[in-house]
Amino acid sequence: MATIVTRKGKRGVRYQVRIHRHGIHQSATFATRDAARKWAQMVEGYAAAHGAGLVPEGVPGHSVAEAIERYRREVLPRKGPGTQQGYDGHLRWWRRRLGSTLLADLRSSEILLHRDRLARHKSPATVNRYLASLSAVLSAAMLDWEWLEASPMARVRALPEPRGRVRYLSDEERSRLLQAVQAGHEPALAVVVWLAIATGARKGELLGLCWRDVDWTRQQLVFHHTKNKERRTVPVQGEAWTQASAGGVVRIGPDWVFPRRDGTKPLDIRYAWEQARAQAELEDFRFHDLRHSTASYLAMSGASLVEIAEVLGHKTLQMVRRYAHLSEAHTAGVVERMVGRFLE
Repeated sequence: MATIVTRKGKRGVRYQVRIHRHGIHQSATFATRDAARKWAQMVEGYAAAHGAGLVPEGVPGHSVAEAIERYRREVLPRKGPGTQQGYDGHLRWWRRRLGSTLLADLRSSEILLHRDRLARHKSPATVNRYLASLSAVLSAAMLDWEWLEASPMARVRALPEPRGRVRYLSDEERSRLLQAVQAGHEPALAVVVWLAIATGARKGELLGLCWRDVDWTRQQLVFHHTKNKERRTVPVQGEAWTQASAGGVVRIGPDWVFPRRDGTKPLDIRYAWEQARAQAELEDFRFHDLRHSTASYLAMSGASLVEIAEVLGHKTLQMVRRYAHLSEAHTAGVVERMVGRFLE
């Protein structure tokens, strides 16, 4: 017999289904009463059809919602702050659409349908991030928890993405932005922006910094939670280090360099960043474009693609080839030196 219990918490109202059958207990929580009722009907129908006390542990007894909640509870906290924020939004979206579906009943055709609906109002890159979030959950359900025999994501292709953009700050734009963040209401944002330009670090990497990751003697930062899962050490030079050392960051606790006021989580800079961007009158510019600015400045300063990749933390040169045209003068100089030595 299934019962549905309404629970109120920080995330709003949730509906917990409890099913007891032949001394066996099984439960799941959903965002809507309809989804909870639908799941209960599926579980009880399966149990009745197969002569089981309840849906057996493993395939196909768990819903997509259960898998998403377990992933958010056990796996997501180990990700970097930027990844947590992105995945959390994506997974909420998937739960609203697929939550009541049993993992064993989930088909690639259903995922493809939602992929194509997303593509009507989101860019291919954004759609692919949504797919990656769901894929991570289904992989965990299959490999780690043994809730799924095979992931339907194997038959879902990512959308082709356009060639990576190269949007970087001009000298005038950079000056306006640095003035805006310096005058803003969030002092830490100025330090974050300076470090982003000086190191090419991603927003999540910077906001995830802990005090133990700052080497004050060597003037360098150590990023442990990177996109490619490899630790990266980046030196910080000039004004960026001065800003980081000048008291723009107040040490609240032993962990985060850029914490919220209670010191329990990394700082959320979205509102302060949007204000500064508007104040600096930057058009078509995102925080991630600070990373493009770093790479572009490196290329124009004569750095090779290998050197740019090392600073940014790319394993291959594919991602940095977009900056090749900015280092044409450097390439010409290399060829000229080779010709002068060997071919004249």
